[in-house]
Amino acid sequence: MIPSMSMETHSFSLGVRVAPFVKRTVTVYHVPRLRNLNRTYPAAQCILPQPPLINHSPTLRDICQPHVPTHILQRMEEIGYVMPTDVQREALPHLFSGRDCILHAQTGSGKTLTYLLLIYSIINTLKSSVQALVVVPTRELGMQVTKVARMLAAKPTGVDEEQKSCTVMALLDGGTLRRHKSWLKAEPPTVVVATVGSLCQMLERQIFLLESVRVLIVDETVFASASIPQHRRFLHDCVQQKWTKSDVIHIHVSPVEPMPSRLCHRFIICNNKRKLQTLLSLIQSDAPESGIIFVGEQSEKSKKAGNAPSTDLVIDFLKTSYEGPLDIVLLEDDMNFNSRAVSLLEVRKGGGYLLVATDIAARGVDLPEMSHIYNFDLPRTAIDYLHRAGRTCRKPFSDMKCTVTTIIVPEERFVLQKYENELMFNSEELIP
Repeated sequence: MIPSMSMETHSFSLGVRVAPFVKRTVTVYHVPRLRNLNRTYPAAQCILPQPPLINHSPTLRDICQPHVPTHILQRMEEIGYVMPTDVQREALPHLFSGRDCILHAQTGSGKTLTYLLLIYSIINTLKSSVQALVVVPTRELGMQVTKVARMLAAKPTGVDEEQKSCTVMALLDGGTLRRHKSWLKAEPPTVVVATVGSLCQMLERQIFLLESVRVLIVDETVFASASIPQHRRFLHDCVQQKWTKSDVIHIHVSPVEPMPSRLCHRFIICNNKRKLQTLLSLIQSDAPESGIIFVGEQSEKSKKAGNAPSTDLVIDFLKTSYEGPLDIVLLEDDMNFNSRAVSLLEVRKGGGYLLVATDIAARGVDLPEMSHIYNFDLPRTAIDYLHRAGRTCRKPFSDMKCTVTTIIVPEERFVLQKYENELMFNSEELIP
């Protein structure tokens, strides 16, 4: 049933079920089709990817031509999206036919472009109303989705004809809701990308209404917590709008191999006192083009004791000990939204960098040039490991080898082995 209570996570999930190999999922609902309460729906289907035909590999344009406007297809190709990924090849025909889908695929597999192409096939820019809603779990993922949506909506090179463009609003936590309120009243955007908290504030004040929405995207799985009233409110509104039903198609991409084959996993064992020096030695020997150093979040007990957070310790150590060419940048939960945006802007300008980050960078941060991931602290769960590793191997159609290296103390080895079993990968041990 949708919505359902997940026994594993003990939180509500709208339209999705947590996959056993912890992939990121995207749920797509065609809203107008859900108005008929008397309709009898067939059972949900599960689609596994089929190998492409040997004699013909359709391009993205071939798949989208009858459905997506020509100027969007032209922009898509200008940006560099020409051949479909597995998830696009499998999902788009079902989505264009009007079926609701749940996409199960790892990070970097092309799900964002998949649902944006669906949105642009449905919306009518001549209508002044919100027609598409994308719900995201974090501000960072929302910023990334908004960026790609606006890039696709821009006027293609060499096109002179005047046509009303699609406007995309980012309704994200930390933004100025007063400005968004004025925008929604004066000239409603066609597409809204929203975090749940900001969206619910708008819904409660009746500034943002759901009646005109034609397609709903839920990006990521469990986002609605039973303990947070605003999340329950959003879930309730979705049920009232009849945005749930049983004939959903589940599309699984690479269900047997959640990790990319060109991703190398390594680990090194040392004691706590040697972790900083071990990290420095790894960076010096690897000479990465760019890298993320993931550090665990500071516990409440450590905060009360007045200890410095691990991010500060790593940043201070590298700034005094690292003599390489890479810039050192910080990204963590406790930073305000403006500081986080500045850090992301800095690493996206180009050039090499070492991004010292908590798990806030493990979701929704798209850095295609990333070659190395360093787990200074062991991820708390297999899901966290998967999302950290998913920050690399994101460059489309690239065969660049990427590396995830985890620094552990001896008693953590069994935990890493557990992650290996759950995610079906093998780690090579490095001997100091």
